[in-house]
Amino acid sequence: MACTTILVGKNASYDGSTIIARNEDSQQGEFTSKKFIVVKPEDQPRHYRSVISHVEIDLPEDPMQYTSVPDAVNKQGIWGEAGVNEANVAMSATETLTTNERVIGADPFVELTPARGTEGEPGYEPEVPGGIGEEDMLTIVLPYIRSAREGVERLGALLEEYGTYEMNGIAFSDVNEIWWMETVGGHHWIAKRVPDDAYVTMPNQLGIDEFDLDDALGDQEEHMCSADLREFIDDNHLDLAVEPVSPLNPRDMFGSHSDRDHVYNTPRAWYMQRFLNPYDEVWDGPDAAHRPDSDDIPWARQPERKITIEDVKYVLSSHYQGTPYDPYGTLGDEHTRGSLRPIGINRQSQLAVMQIRPYRPESCRSIQWMAFGSNAFNTLVPFYANVDTTPAYLADTTDHVDSGNFYWANRLIAALADAHFAATSPLIDRYCEKTGGLGHRMLAAADEQVVRLDTNPVDLDDLADEEEAVDDVRDADAIIASTRNPEVRGILAAANQTIADQVKTETDALLSDVLYAASMNMHNDFHLSDN
Repeated sequence: MACTTILVGKNASYDGSTIIARNEDSQQGEFTSKKFIVVKPEDQPRHYRSVISHVEIDLPEDPMQYTSVPDAVNKQGIWGEAGVNEANVAMSATETLTTNERVIGADPFVELTPARGTEGEPGYEPEVPGGIGEEDMLTIVLPYIRSAREGVERLGALLEEYGTYEMNGIAFSDVNEIWWMETVGGHHWIAKRVPDDAYVTMPNQLGIDEFDLDDALGDQEEHMCSADLREFIDDNHLDLAVEPVSPLNPRDMFGSHSDRDHVYNTPRAWYMQRFLNPYDEVWDGPDAAHRPDSDDIPWARQPERKITIEDVKYVLSSHYQGTPYDPYGTLGDEHTRGSLRPIGINRQSQLAVMQIRPYRPESCRSIQWMAFGSNAFNTLVPFYANVDTTPAYLADTTDHVDSGNFYWANRLIAALADAHFAATSPLIDRYCEKTGGLGHRMLAAADEQVVRLDTNPVDLDDLADEEEAVDDVRDADAIIASTRNPEVRGILAAANQTIADQVKTETDALLSDVLYAASMNMHNDFHLSDN
């Protein structure tokens, strides 16, 4: 799967929230319809079997409720992708990563080996299941973790026991921390805490560029890894540093620097950081510090200003606006326009942005912003995560094209607008601005209702106490009890339904306007009226 991720530490975000966000993109030649649902404990499997790898795992008996963005038709498995659980812990899984031949040779992927022959006959070889992958990770991890750190620990243990058949990056967040985890070969992994004052850009490459192995194998304050990582590196000659250095550079050891990366991956990190840090360095021309094909674009960087939800949506929707590489632009020429893989691509399935807000009560702290289809043509809508159900507009997606469903309405708008970009982009810009305003207004109104009910509210009028509020977070059991308040869940569900209804009205209107604009620009038009 091709995806793009951005992670925003709490001191880098506009309101002190931790924010993790990722586009889920289908493979070339495919479109995957998605839905946004709540998985209740009674619906969580106790014995899990992967569709792709056939691996079977017994799961704990005490899962928490959580949100999920699974495939609408699970012929290839669940693919839950993104969600928040009742302990206000979020997970995004996964960002497909690149690697190199040395890593694969040292620790081969654990792939399904089909059975050979006929059972009971001579020479029969039974099937050997593969490891875990993107299909599985959210479902077997998120319902059981009570902090971002616990997410790394649980998934790390599963990787060491069952292995994986692919390279992936996984994000975990709670109100205090964000952790980014990368698989390395079939059984190994590394994880690094995102600095509170920084953001991270991930464009389908193994990204971590500094790693303190002593910390990871010791106190684990900012780093974690599989227990034998030092021996794995040494025994297989993976460290490429000319002189011994600390911290290590995992990107050099475990990642790739291919020609394909310079067209498909690195340009996305370049553009995101170019937008969020436009004045820190020269980004264009012969004197640029980093170019679209640079292999040393930083994994983490402090932004020049606080990052908003709208900034996250913009960078994850971008198609190199203002550069010669924009397929819709007027800069450059036919050789540059469309030559680099855009972030907002046609085969996007969904975008999930998980925002954990420190200044709101635990019961309404977690927001899952959702967008469907190609991000260059859609809008991002906030939904409270701790609810019993999600609106049918997002939850009832099937493989049948239906403009009454948010996924398919967005897919239709994008297909129509793409060929008529200049005529339709003003319509889409106004739509995004209006629906974004409706979303923020909904959150403020519902938050106010919840605060009146909360027995231990955070002072909403004094954001100077924000850090104290975070430090005073109650233990996970108390958080879960708070998020299970049925009266609060009723308020949040009603708010979710209200914004879904409002967005449906605006989306239907946009579809009508885009259809009209596209129809008026068809090539078989004729200006002499027939009547």
